[in-house]
Amino acid sequence: MILKQNFLAALLFVGAAGFAQEVEFTEFDLDNGLHVILHEDKTAPVVSTSVMYDVGGKDRINGKTGFAHFFEHLLFEGTENIEKGKWFEIVSSNGGTNNANTSNDRTYYYEIFPSNNLELGLWMESERMMHPIIKKEGVDTQNEVVKEERRSRMDNSPYGNLLQSVAGAMFEKHPYKDPNIGYMEDLDAATLDEFKEFFDTYYVPNNAVLVVAGDIDVSDTKKMVKDYFGDIPKGEEVKRNFEMETPMTKEVRTTTYDSNIQIPASILGYRTPSFTEKDSYVLNMISDYLSDGKSSILYKKLVDEQKQALQVAAFNLEQSDYGMYLIFALPLGETSLETLNTEMEEEISKLRNELISEKDFQKLQNKAENAYVNSNSSVAGIGESLATSYLLYGDTNLVNEEIDIYRSITREDIKRVATEYLKPSQRVVVDYLPESQKAE
Repeated sequence: MILKQNFLAALLFVGAAGFAQEVEFTEFDLDNGLHVILHEDKTAPVVSTSVMYDVGGKDRINGKTGFAHFFEHLLFEGTENIEKGKWFEIVSSNGGTNNANTSNDRTYYYEIFPSNNLELGLWMESERMMHPIIKKEGVDTQNEVVKEERRSRMDNSPYGNLLQSVAGAMFEKHPYKDPNIGYMEDLDAATLDEFKEFFDTYYVPNNAVLVVAGDIDVSDTKKMVKDYFGDIPKGEEVKRNFEMETPMTKEVRTTTYDSNIQIPASILGYRTPSFTEKDSYVLNMISDYLSDGKSSILYKKLVDEQKQALQVAAFNLEQSDYGMYLIFALPLGETSLETLNTEMEEEISKLRNELISEKDFQKLQNKAENAYVNSNSSVAGIGESLATSYLLYGDTNLVNEEIDIYRSITREDIKRVATEYLKPSQRVVVDYLPESQKAE
């Protein structure tokens, strides 16, 4: 069994290293501005239909937060031709699955069907774009759903407000300072007209990309796309003018209390560049180096050898305007948060002052290439990669070229990026403590 697994792993590595299949695609624009990308793959009788809208948690109407995430839920309520509450039933009864997700920068809806239901997927997404029902009843229903989601994922979940604690300290002006899910008082105070205005502003064909991937005929699919989406009216151009942040020049310290935890946590946060910059890719590699797996630098040091941490993780939260680089640790026993901060900074300092070994660097390259292959190993994955490459990065062919960015990274780049962004004078330090320590 081990031999077989090693053999499969070797095959995967060979594919990643030089034989990852190029993703072929056709793209065009409808007269209403909808960008369409088609990817034909006949290897399985499956098709993915997806729409990515250029709207996320950072977008506001009258300063109110949380609308994009709210619409992620609301646009499953029903349409003029899909009865309320029947969306998921239609999908499942036709052999499909579907879902949606929202980030600070975009909202993504998708269906995966047997390929003989391609037309059904296109019709449903066109219905969502052209004929949604936005009424008080649906708004009130989804408002309660979102409140429960916030309670379960943030307010009543251990460490659920950790990310918000960092973002609130890292950003003073930019909308990234507020949670993607929004503040419940904003949703409670929003009027029906404000919800309709938000939809009319952002959920328009010229602010979206439609991707169809899988077992399709490109010519037939083009015609279906034009039939179902061509008559949807074009919207006004979306204009954004967010206040940008001044550079961080000194450490910011803050404390957050959480009634759902017993073990405190320390978080080091750094403001980093847009995910369109090469440096963001370098930061992904630094994350792997510091904390991906039991052989990583921070895990081996703090968890295995020095027994100072229960858990440690470093990750690059990639975003369009600014990224957030976070290092998180839970202390073991009597270890103080300050001790953890010192130990973590010691390893970051090494990155700023020394080149990592050739052996460690090659491991990072292998991981990047394997991750690239895995991300495009299904039509659903390819569909999302195509949508992301076009809408967020402005280059559809990035789906094929992204691996070249990782291959161009050097050990010197890792040292340079750590030096530029991961400095004590440019960080947020959050002491994330049990509520019981507040009185102390």
